[in-house]
Amino acid sequence: MWTNRAMPSTVIRWIHYDADARHLTIGFQTGRRYRYEQVPAAVHAALRAAPSRGAYFNECIRDRYPFARLDDDAGG
Repeated sequence: MWTNRAMPSTVIRWIHYDADARHLTIGFQTGRRYRYEQVPAAVHAALRAAPSRGAYFNECIRDRYPFARLDDDAGG
């Protein structure tokens, strides 16, 4: 599920959630992209509903789930 409309955030540009794999991919305003693994659907739903997505991310996702950076590092 892609979520990129109506997401006013100074931190997060877009989010994508793959419910089958439980992967949450986040695109940040900086251009960096990260995939967080083993993220429950309820956490994704709460992120989408949060009044401050950046604050919710920092409190409930960052440093709590395994992740991989997906930016240009692989393309060199």
